[in-house]
Amino acid sequence: MKKIFFKISRFVGGLVGLVLLYIAGVLLYGTVNDFQPEGTIALPVEGSADQQIISDSILTFTTWNVGYGGLGAEANFFYDSGSMFFSNGKMIRSGEAEVNKYVAGIEAFARRDSSDFLLFQEVDYRSKRSYYINQFELVGNVLPGYASVFAVNYKANWVPLPIFEPWRAYGSTNSGLGSWSKFQPESSDRVQLPGSFAWPTRIFQLDRCASVQRFKVSGGKELVVVNVHNSAYDKGGELKAAQMDFLKKLFLEEYEKGHYVIVGGDWNQCPPGFPFDKFMPGNTSGYTQTNIDQGFLPSDWTWCFDANTPTNRKVREVYKAGETFVTLIDFFLVSPNVQLLKVQTENLNFLYSDHQPVSMNVKLR
Repeated sequence: MKKIFFKISRFVGGLVGLVLLYIAGVLLYGTVNDFQPEGTIALPVEGSADQQIISDSILTFTTWNVGYGGLGAEANFFYDSGSMFFSNGKMIRSGEAEVNKYVAGIEAFARRDSSDFLLFQEVDYRSKRSYYINQFELVGNVLPGYASVFAVNYKANWVPLPIFEPWRAYGSTNSGLGSWSKFQPESSDRVQLPGSFAWPTRIFQLDRCASVQRFKVSGGKELVVVNVHNSAYDKGGELKAAQMDFLKKLFLEEYEKGHYVIVGGDWNQCPPGFPFDKFMPGNTSGYTQTNIDQGFLPSDWTWCFDANTPTNRKVREVYKAGETFVTLIDFFLVSPNVQLLKVQTENLNFLYSDHQPVSMNVKLR
């Protein structure tokens, strides 16, 4: 009996040792290869825009988190269920057929959208989760006459999640913010946002940034266009607070220089004063969403959103209209010298992404 017990104990001990060795190896690999970008990086501009200077005072914008072409209506992402160890029957990556369908829908939307500026988030440049489709290139191909820049914010040689399903792991990622414009930018920069998750979570999380572009406006001013994607999975809100303080300083400095400032993106928080459960009051499925503070900026700045249409659905389960929790976290911000004329969210029923595109028309005063 003692020999049997000894053999079992030895086997269990060896198994536990192998598991611990595997976890240690994963953490060591991730730490050594952790992507740590500099504070500000000049971005190369691809393509040549038809126009060099903005001479028309009326401009159009669209922002859309395209969900890396992998979070359409059929997706139920395992990480949103709160487990980094097992998938528990949830999706790690959408099937290749679904990804092809989602990416085709994103392309079709971009092709028919006539906005002067397109600000997309979660654009995969080359990632295993979307079968290495270069979505930045594909969108650019349907936008002739646009200049474009790509700002990476999620770069990892290998994301080992779920940890105890290495044969199905998330894999390599290269993803970020894609910005297209009918006007040639004077400059384009990737600006690192402050804050990060504690180790070891941070080595497999996004490195949040803003894509900041400057355009010449007739009369001598500049238009500063910012593409943003703030932190998610930030339960305490500390990362968002640090990022928002940084962005506030950036916005105010540019406006005080006399420039026009227009910001669009996925803020991962609701506009000031907007009820996060407006579309499904009392039926939140346990979700909550913070708001940007009412006093974040002076009252003459304008938050631009369509209060009648949700922009985000949660991906814990496959999307079911009227059952899946939806909210509004994608919108624009404009400085006092920019007048909002119209803003509208296009209801695509979350077919191609867990977010919906938001478009607006503005006038430079």
